Amino acid sequence: MSKHEEILAKSEDSGFVPLWKHLDDVSRIAIVVARNLGLDETIAYKGAVLHDIGKSSSIFQQTLKHGYRRSPTFIFRHEIASVFFISLLEDKEKDSVIDMIVAHHKSLYQDVRGLGFLDLDYNDDSFKIHSEKFYEWKNVALDILEEFGFKVHDISIEEAKQNYDYALSYCEEMRLNCSMWKGLLMAADHMASALNDDIGSAINKLYIKPDLSFYNRTSDLYPLSSIGIDDARKYTLVTAPTGAGKTDFLLRRCKGRVFYILPFQASINAMYDRIKSDLSETDSQIYLLHAASELKMEDGTLEERIMQRHIGASIKVLTPHQIASVVFGIKGFEAMADDLYGCDVILDEIHTYSDVIQAIVLKLIDVLKTLNCRIHIGTATMPTVLYNSILELLGGEDCVYQVKLSNDILATFNRHIIHKSESFEDCSKVIEDAVTNKRKILIVCNQVKRSQKIYESLKEQYSDTMIMLVHSRFKRERRQELETRLKNIYNETNEACIVVSTQVVEVSLDISFDVMVTECAPIDAMIQRFGRINRKRTLKTIGNYKPIYVIKPFEEEKDCLPYSVNVLQRSFEALPTDGLMKEIEVQDMLDKVYPEICFQNIDYSGVAFMDGQWIIKELCHRPKSALLETLDIDSAVCVIQNDSTKYREGEYTERTKIEIPVSFRSVGYAKLAQIDCGSRPFVIPDEAYSDELGLIMEKAKSQLYNLFL
Repeated sequence: MSKHEEILAKSEDSGFVPLWKHLDDVSRIAIVVARNLGLDETIAYKGAVLHDIGKSSSIFQQTLKHGYRRSPTFIFRHEIASVFFISLLEDKEKDSVIDMIVAHHKSLYQDVRGLGFLDLDYNDDSFKIHSEKFYEWKNVALDILEEFGFKVHDISIEEAKQNYDYALSYCEEMRLNCSMWKGLLMAADHMASALNDDIGSAINKLYIKPDLSFYNRTSDLYPLSSIGIDDARKYTLVTAPTGAGKTDFLLRRCKGRVFYILPFQASINAMYDRIKSDLSETDSQIYLLHAASELKMEDGTLEERIMQRHIGASIKVLTPHQIASVVFGIKGFEAMADDLYGCDVILDEIHTYSDVIQAIVLKLIDVLKTLNCRIHIGTATMPTVLYNSILELLGGEDCVYQVKLSNDILATFNRHIIHKSESFEDCSKVIEDAVTNKRKILIVCNQVKRSQKIYESLKEQYSDTMIMLVHSRFKRERRQELETRLKNIYNETNEACIVVSTQVVEVSLDISFDVMVTECAPIDAMIQRFGRINRKRTLKTIGNYKPIYVIKPFEEEKDCLPYSVNVLQRSFEALPTDGLMKEIEVQDMLDKVYPEICFQNIDYSGVAFMDGQWIIKELCHRPKSALLETLDIDSAVCVIQNDSTKYREGEYTERTKIEIPVSFRSVGYAKLAQIDCGSRPFVIPDEAYSDELGLIMEKAKSQLYNLFL
């Protein structure tokens, strides 16, 4: 409790949070983070208390009043006013605390709105603006600091100017680097602001080393379970087929907190569920990180749903998109770097990414080495040229524990007979026979539009058979429902069923069907798809084979997207014809399709880390657009017109439920309306979406809007 309860950290509309309470929360978290990063806890405490002390200003306090509206020319950055008090520190503490204060909201310079510390000094009389009425509020600030244990003295306007000039001079000489101190403060500040109430229980859940002893289990069915993990080398490269026990082996190699990185939302959902179940009897804090992760944790406490986004989890399951900020230097990358520091990072099936994402993952590996991470990579299908590039990047055989299975063991993983077909129509009899014989059929397309068309046709033809469609262009809540039905109903049924899908089924979705009909994809992606057929490994299933029908690639480039015609043609040719898919031949097939890595056309100008060093100025970050321009991912969202009001008025979780992920280039230039809040979704006509088909792209046109809404 403070005698200055009336001094707020957040506006009256945000709940009357007293400044002293916010500073106390941030400082308590900062101490824990510093302890785990090996940083000075006293400096962390002092920086956390000082970071927002500029909010004591009467000018800033006025902006927190109910109904206050800032004029377009108003400027007051509380973090700049906070540096007026750094003379209360010892000289050895000042630079680290400046790191924590001056850029915890804005990039030091070249801020998007020009409000960075150096931006304002170059363009305006920043000190004069921020020291206005200093004599009115400095004693309030000093009182609060004294309550936090600072040895205070009166600070004149001249001393405040000296402190400002010291910070300015320090920042002008800023080197290329990533500031651990800034990351510490941002992590602590964001967590304290999100939790808001008592943070004691949350602090107790930070930095718990996961108990991974569960994964010491052994079985003759999973050959990797009998291979030892006690190799002194820091990094791991495991090559083995789906079902050989890679996940267990990779987790057994981990010694500390874990980041588990997988390619797709569906795969991280499945891995999160698996690890959460496996470790349910331990104190390990396991969190999921992607745009829809709060939906997965909706039944959890508010604290759990908040904690998933913050530092210090025992195990965090995510995609490379959530971690790419450290490669591009996007706002908050320092906090992500601090969270990663010294952790075990598992990169599972990184070969399944596009060329661009693969290139970024290689950059990420370089950053992770600098952050003292132990890196463990698992793959079923990695081309030799990519494998060798990663091996070299990790330091070669002296640094990497390489694990592969013998040919005799690989032979026990032969599971599929491959047939080649000229068209989907040629597979009609295959589907008919499978339905008659109560088989579970998985049909995989490379484009959402084709999957919708095939689904509608089959639904009409097999009206008495269970059939569903799943792809990435559904509302997030609906997508989660579909994945649950796929896993718990369609996967478990003894009756005939048909699932029409896209690439979302490729990695780590734990289903085992009987028959597959798939469009030709790159060989590595296809092998992942094949892993959804005859997946369950038992003594009875070893030596039993199930059929996969691969459709010849289209000839037009537009029909082959998102893949290259040449890669698809080479992949189709590499497959056996009406023959057994042999695991011992997989590597040769991969190397025929991928004789080289084509990264030469990728623009690395947006990265913040290159050739083992940071190439971004300390305390600076880049705008998010740098990432979106480089990654061709689900970088935008849309909502149907009828959900527009619900989106504007809803909370984060409610908004997330009704978002439909989509690539920016598919909607960004279609002259659609856009909602200016949340994730700034594009608005599509109601008739461009259904819960059965998902997003119907050809109807996402502004001329189809309901003008009465």
